[in-house]
Formats: sequence, C-alpha cells, structure tokens
Amino acid sequence: MNQAFTVIVYQVSIWAIPILVAITFHEAAHGFVASVLGDDTAWRLGRVSFNPIKHIDPFGTIILPALLLLVRAPFLFGYAKPVPVKFVALRNPRRDMILVAAAGPAMNLVLATCSAFAFHLLSLFPAPASAWIAANLKNALVLNVVLAVFNLLPLPPLDGGRIVTGLLPKTLAARYSQLEPFGFPLLIGLIFVLPTLGAHLGINLDVISQVISRSTHAIVSVILRITANA
Repeated sequence: MNQAFTVIVYQVSIWAIPILVAITFHEAAHGFVASVLGDDTAWRLGRVSFNPIKHIDPFGTIILPALLLLVRAPFLFGYAKPVPVKFVALRNPRRDMILVAAAGPAMNLVLATCSAFAFHLLSLFPAPASAWIAANLKNALVLNVVLAVFNLLPLPPLDGGRIVTGLLPKTLAARYSQLEPFGFPLLIGLIFVLPTLGAHLGINLDVISQVISRSTHAIVSVILRITANA
C-alpha cells in the first residue's frame, strides 16, 4: 500500500507542475497580448498573472488530466478558465484576434524549448533530484507541445478556430464562428466517442489522437535538435 501510494505521489509530482505552468502561462499570454493590443479586460480582472489559482478550472485543469492519466490515454491535455477578451476593443480586431489566439500556443512552444534547454543543466544537481527534475522537464516538453498542437486544431472555440476565423473573409468567418457553441461537444465526440465507436466496428477512427501524436513527435524532434539534445 505504501509503495503504491509513493508511486502515485511521485506521478502526481512530475505532472502537476508541468500542467499548472503550461496552462497558466498559456492563459496569461492571451491576456497580456490582448492588453498590448488594446483590450485590458483580462488585465483588470487579474488574469494576466502567473498565479495558477487565477486560471484553474476544476474539471479542465485537475479532473480531466487525472482521468486521462488513469485510463492511459495516448495523449494528455487540459484547459483552464478562458481569458476574457473583447475583440471589438482591439485596435485591429481581425488581425489582433489572430495574434491573441496565437499567443497561447506560442508560449507553450517557448516553454517546451526552455524545458529542452534545461536538460543541459541536470548535471548541476545530485542524482535523486536530477532524476525528478529530468522527469518534470520531459513531461513539460511533451505536454507543452501537445497543448500547443491541441489548441491549434481549427475548431472554435480553440485558438486554432479563432485563427481560422480571423483569416477567413468576413462572410465565411461569421458562419464559421457559429460553430463555437458546438466546439467542445464536437471535440469530445472526436476524441472519445468516435474512437470508441470505431473500436466496436473494428475500424480505427481515432483521427484526432493520431494528428496530435504525429504532430507532437515531429515538433519535439525539431526542438531537441535545436537545443542540441538529439
């Protein structure tokens, strides 16, 4: 029992920090870029902050990642409370919508790259601490890339959906943005329901996991080469 508890505590300790940092910095980046571009809503509400408590969503930040870990899902992700942005308050709403949306995934890629660079510092720590830090850095590298890729899926209300909306002509953008209320149900269907249905039919319908897995592998490989870890 004690050994099992120790394993659980260790697993939580090497995932909790990367998850909280990835999600917190992601949301803070959205709010910061929005404030620079003319909308200070997030700033006034205290959401341009590196305090994770400001951003935690009980289900998306804690319960969902824990469930994915328990069921040994092919990838791990979560989400925080969305940062409020009034796009009409931005100086150039269509262009700035793209920049605000891209800020979150861009921050995750920066964090992933910093984690990879930090591997070169592991020799400065004693062995037990070095192993624990290495596990955190490895998880941070992969998790941040997964979070960036996941959020760039072209489906509202994900960041990728907002980027697509900003790039489309106004008429098409208006129609595309109407998908937003159905975005998360569609996403849950694509991630969980469709693969389960495919398994019963003997068909591999786990398209989203494959896209995220292959994209993550490719990006992580590039980051490792850039940071001289490959």
